[in-house]
Amino acid sequence: MSAVWCNGEPADAAALSAALVNYGHFTSLQVRDRAVQGLDLHLHRLVQATGTLFGTTLEAQQVRRWMAYAVEHAEMADASMRVTVFSRAFDFRDPLAAVPVDVLVAVGAPVQLAAVRAVRSIGYQRELPALKHVGTFGLFQQRRDAMAGGFDDALFLTADGLVSEGTTWNVAFLDGEQLVWPQAPALRGTAEALLQAHWQGPQVQRAYHAAELATATAAFACNASGIWPLGGIDGRLLPDSIALAERARSVMAAVAWQSLDEQAVPSRPPD
Repeated sequence: MSAVWCNGEPADAAALSAALVNYGHFTSLQVRDRAVQGLDLHLHRLVQATGTLFGTTLEAQQVRRWMAYAVEHAEMADASMRVTVFSRAFDFRDPLAAVPVDVLVAVGAPVQLAAVRAVRSIGYQRELPALKHVGTFGLFQQRRDAMAGGFDDALFLTADGLVSEGTTWNVAFLDGEQLVWPQAPALRGTAEALLQAHWQGPQVQRAYHAAELATATAAFACNASGIWPLGGIDGRLLPDSIALAERARSVMAAVAWQSLDEQAVPSRPPD
């Protein structure tokens, strides 16, 4: 079951067709018992990107109410959710005009990513990498190309040979006893931020060069849909990745869930 609302109303054909214009941004998240881990981070992402792309202020609490409304009327206390901000008033001939925005909330079945994946590294960088914008063609094509080559996904490298991010995920490596978060132009994810804030043990955010992939022994990928081990990179096995990913999952399991209803945070962990 899935459902889509625009500004708190069932999305009609006109709203959906306007959302097809390739200009906008979004956030994706998991809902459990009508609550979200890092809800404030998701809302902040939406507010910041709206100002950048549209020159308009987005009212975060209104978006939160629309998110709660969507899961209530879809009768899905547990769900996957995508919140997309676009504008039916946007005109590419006058892109500097500050325009009112529309908020599309789509809900579907919940997911929990956990399977071990083998990836290949490739030189690639998204446009405006710090924004979670709707220009996802290149990401999906890179994933498709990787799968055609016998891998599960792609890990991006900058032109300077720095590890940046995966197609739709962030990555962390184990360097001895220290967790390393690669720093390069990339989308900084909500799961990444929560893990960094709650990680028990040494960690560092630094440039991570492609040459270091040859000596890595463990890595995990993360986004709002889960944490999974990177079992191999460029055909080289990472034997300690499963244990590292399990450690990361235990950290995330202790992170509080923020209610969409602005009530007490549920105590039940995700399934």
